[in-house]
Amino acid sequence: MKKSKISKIIIALWSLFALAIISFSLFIYSISINLNGWYGELPGLKSLENPKSDLSSVLYFADNKEMGKYYRYNRSQVTFDELSPNVVNALIATEDIRFTEHSGIDLYGLGRVFFKSILMFDKSSGGGSTITQQLAKILFRTRSDLSNGSLNDVPVLGLVIAKMKEWIVAVKLERSYTKKEIIAMYLNTFEFGSNAFGIKTASKTFFNTTPDQLKIAEAAVLVGLCKNPNLFSPVYEPENAFERRNVVLNQMRKYGYIDDVAYDSISSKPIELDYDVENHNDGLATYFRGVILWDLLAWTRANGYDLYEDGLRIYTTIDSRMQKYAEEAVEEHMKFQQEIFDEHWEGKAPWRDESGRVIKDFIENQARRTKAYKYWEKKLGDDEEEIFKKLNEPKKMKVFSWDGEKDTVLSTMDSIRYFKKFLHAGFMAMNPNNGHIKAWVGGINYKYFKYDHVKQGRRQPGSTFKPLVYAAAIDNGYSPCYQVEDVPVTFEVPGDPPTWTPVNSNGKYTGETWTLREAMAQSLNSGTAYVMKKIGPQTVVDYAKRLGVESPLAAVPSLCLGTSDVSIYELIGAYSTFVNEGFYTMPFYIDRIEDKNGKVLKQFVPKTGEALSAETAYVMLHMLKGTTELPIGTAIGLDRELRTDNEIGAKTGTTQNYSDGWFVGVTKDLAAGAWVGGDDRSIHFRNIALGQGARMAMPIWEKFMKKVYADEELAVSKGPFKKPSNLSIEIDCEQYDMQQNNVTDSTEQIQKLDVDAIQ
Repeated sequence: MKKSKISKIIIALWSLFALAIISFSLFIYSISINLNGWYGELPGLKSLENPKSDLSSVLYFADNKEMGKYYRYNRSQVTFDELSPNVVNALIATEDIRFTEHSGIDLYGLGRVFFKSILMFDKSSGGGSTITQQLAKILFRTRSDLSNGSLNDVPVLGLVIAKMKEWIVAVKLERSYTKKEIIAMYLNTFEFGSNAFGIKTASKTFFNTTPDQLKIAEAAVLVGLCKNPNLFSPVYEPENAFERRNVVLNQMRKYGYIDDVAYDSISSKPIELDYDVENHNDGLATYFRGVILWDLLAWTRANGYDLYEDGLRIYTTIDSRMQKYAEEAVEEHMKFQQEIFDEHWEGKAPWRDESGRVIKDFIENQARRTKAYKYWEKKLGDDEEEIFKKLNEPKKMKVFSWDGEKDTVLSTMDSIRYFKKFLHAGFMAMNPNNGHIKAWVGGINYKYFKYDHVKQGRRQPGSTFKPLVYAAAIDNGYSPCYQVEDVPVTFEVPGDPPTWTPVNSNGKYTGETWTLREAMAQSLNSGTAYVMKKIGPQTVVDYAKRLGVESPLAAVPSLCLGTSDVSIYELIGAYSTFVNEGFYTMPFYIDRIEDKNGKVLKQFVPKTGEALSAETAYVMLHMLKGTTELPIGTAIGLDRELRTDNEIGAKTGTTQNYSDGWFVGVTKDLAAGAWVGGDDRSIHFRNIALGQGARMAMPIWEKFMKKVYADEELAVSKGPFKKPSNLSIEIDCEQYDMQQNNVTDSTEQIQKLDVDAIQ
């Protein structure tokens, strides 16, 4: 009787156990198939084999250095072999010591959690989630609304369902991936805080290193963040981070990854950070990154990619070394130029009209365009007096200065006055032989002045447009030795007055005779006007278009003096045609785009076409050299070291009222140009001594080229331009004069013979 009772109890217990096993299995199965939509979807086989992880798209310089990233979440991937053993050991010791032994679920760990944490209320026993389970939760968001079913809202049950789903996905992950792959995937997907998604970005953000170079102490800090990135942030919670790091170190000691000596040495030291959060305001080529973004967005949308998620690799033509030299050149010169400008105005308002008077309400009109004005306009309505009272209230702010960012107290109105006094600059350099842009500086500081002055900005080019006029003339039969007089040239124009007569920059005419080369070298307006009158404005417009100028150009006489706005991008492209034997190559900056695995998706090639004959192109180089070689040349002051054993063609440019200073220079390997001016055209120097292109812009080109030539690793050297094998256009003016005299003598002789024959 007693034995029968015991047997019944045993049978009942086994039956209950079997029922529990069967029920649990059915419960797991029902979750796996999302029975009646109660539990929410689980990832399918395809998703498991190709888990979606938002990856940053990375920009690269031409020399394969990283330029920047585009991302929603700043994440880059690494393989297991690119991980330091220190970080792998720290992770396993802290998060999942039996990682290599289980198949996604650690039953021993679950038992420990059940007995210690639940039955004995021991919170120090840790959690039961394996690294694989944590990866499942991160990758497939098993606890998010997107994966919820109708039962997930039931208290307690919802949490149990989520846990079961993590178990299921973890087991599937273990079947699909090796242990090494799971470790790499986990570290690649974890968010470490400070906008650092993945171990590669975290290593760079917190320690300015790479995952394979992480030291034990650094690895311990990063693994410590896996428990709670906010609570254990070494930046915002340094004491918590210190304690958590030492917990990780202790785990590594406990399981034999480090010895007592290493633990004692490392755990006693403070955390040493080299912290820098990536953003688009820092690093090289900030303006370029802003410009190329729109090209990349257009391409990715048209081709079915997401720039911010697909981990594309974009290789540009920009050289990191040349970019660095260009930015240094702009900074060095503009810092000095700003000092000159400030001294020139002696604290007075530099925004002046053509009569030299301060422009009334200039700052007020600028203020009306600001976000602050629009904000208060919404709050206060049309009461402009009250709006300006608000805009005149001082507040703490950071401002740009050439001595570094400064904390100060200014009102919105004062800040406008402060920032409007800065001179701005743009610079671009390209290889004229293949169209590759090598350096791009769109302004003086991207954080404070976002406007790009290379491609986005357009200003009057002044005399730097004149070579395009002369190119049209040379291509239509004129010789660089053709002579013009320095006298007034008058055009009939519609309107009142009915005529227009350009004057030289000094307001005088000498009456002397100059060759076209000499006229261009000293930038005589009368010489360019003479040529314009001969060939016509429309011819000049047509040639400018052939040379790559896409900005609207008015076919009027004043175009010869550069009165229509163009960009640095367009102008450098046009000048490059002269070096490239008459072939225009559109400046371009994207070499290729690859997917995250390195497969080439698009190889870009520049648009190119013949714009001038090779002879005309070479003659234009000869004429441009006059600016740097002839004593009357406006760029004769160019650094002697640069000119020695070198051929340099150049042109300076200065616009009306000295609002814009330009300089474009070409060598056999590079075409580059700089623009300097105020944000507003009314902000400028008051005399040509300070406001000419040779003073405002040429030093940037000089500094850049000297740095480039000094770098022997760059394939840029001094030397002559390539000369056509058969040059039919005479560039030796003595020979040209003799030929012209012979033609004249022959003509007179023929005329005399004709007269004698008639008689």
